[in-house]
Amino acid sequence: MPSVLAALDAQRVWDHCDALGRLSEQEGGLTRVFLSSQQRDANALVLAWMRDAGMTAHVDAMGNCVGRYEGARPGLPCLMLGSHLDTVRDAGQYDGMLGVLSAIECVGALNATGTRLPFAIEVIGFGDEEGVRFGSTLLGSRAIAGTFDPALLAKTDADGMTMREALTKFELDPTQYATAAHSPAQVLAYAELHIEQGPVLEAAGLPVGVVTAINGGYRFTIELTGMAGHAGTVPMGLRRDALAAAAECVVAVERIAGSMPDVVGTVGRIEARPGAMNVIPGKAQFSLDVRAPTDDKRHAAIAAIRAEFAAIAQRRNVDLAVTPLWEAKTSPCAPAMQEQIATAIHAEGIRVHRLPSGAGHDGMAIIDIAPIGMLFVRCKGGISHNPAEAVTLDDVATGLRVFARFILAFAPPSRSQ
Repeated sequence: MPSVLAALDAQRVWDHCDALGRLSEQEGGLTRVFLSSQQRDANALVLAWMRDAGMTAHVDAMGNCVGRYEGARPGLPCLMLGSHLDTVRDAGQYDGMLGVLSAIECVGALNATGTRLPFAIEVIGFGDEEGVRFGSTLLGSRAIAGTFDPALLAKTDADGMTMREALTKFELDPTQYATAAHSPAQVLAYAELHIEQGPVLEAAGLPVGVVTAINGGYRFTIELTGMAGHAGTVPMGLRRDALAAAAECVVAVERIAGSMPDVVGTVGRIEARPGAMNVIPGKAQFSLDVRAPTDDKRHAAIAAIRAEFAAIAQRRNVDLAVTPLWEAKTSPCAPAMQEQIATAIHAEGIRVHRLPSGAGHDGMAIIDIAPIGMLFVRCKGGISHNPAEAVTLDDVATGLRVFARFILAFAPPSRSQ
């Protein structure tokens, strides 16, 4: 084991993150979307690094980079590692990329020391997790999991190009998307190293942590309809002010979510109409995003919030319409995977801290074919999806050692977990 750990090079991972961070459609920033020329360039680099690390590597039918390092004998089922290579607009350079490059580095250390394990390793650089170009997330990982919806091929980007056309332009055959799929028999488990994208580990003074679950979530559009009127002539007690009702609803979201452990609720957008300074708002519309690490908590939070919205609407004499937009079930990390990652952290002399992920990850798709586990690495200020996203070289080195220890000691978890 020490020889494998000694072969790890955090500086190489750091430099490769910098190299990928320069592949952007955005001048002076980082934006790299699915099936773009920048993704083509990123794939070329990642494939080269995979091969340098001792893997066979190719781009699959959905644009994912797939590298394979055989185990003690060819054809064994794999431990799948990875993350995504696409970005949000004006992104940081560690979200997704750090996980792919750390996995490659760990395999490279195995190869450099001639270490073969009783399972294969596959490293995946997913082509689309963020969903920026076509408005649908987890495209790469859903293809790997065999759950990609072919109806999405007809979705268009901002320029009117369909996903089908974009795949063809990328020199891929859109009719072959199903060839990217892995069966459950091929994958023992999936593990991902990722920056936390939140402030918890930094507040705890810890470089890494064990993820317990990828939070499930709900998104809604809420519309309140009252009566527009003259700002100077309608007495306060006779108003049906839709925006005032919405404001009370927003505060209720904060209060209810804040009273329930690990639940978060966000109103990120609000609009009032007709939108004149001297007119009482007759309509107000706002977004609602609620997330929790268990589906029971998520359902309970939404039930409480909707009941409060109804009470506010009735009291203020406005009509309420709640339109569901999106739902994602909670993706729990397998207990055995959590324990194996925790053991690797403890072996580095670090206190084990467990926390859920409020952000979505590719594991939400891969859980359909394999147990999942995640290792979080501290990020500065909890800032992500932002050019200020930052990690330290020391934390990268710690994350690498923990991840390598986990890989070396990996035991397949039960499928019942």
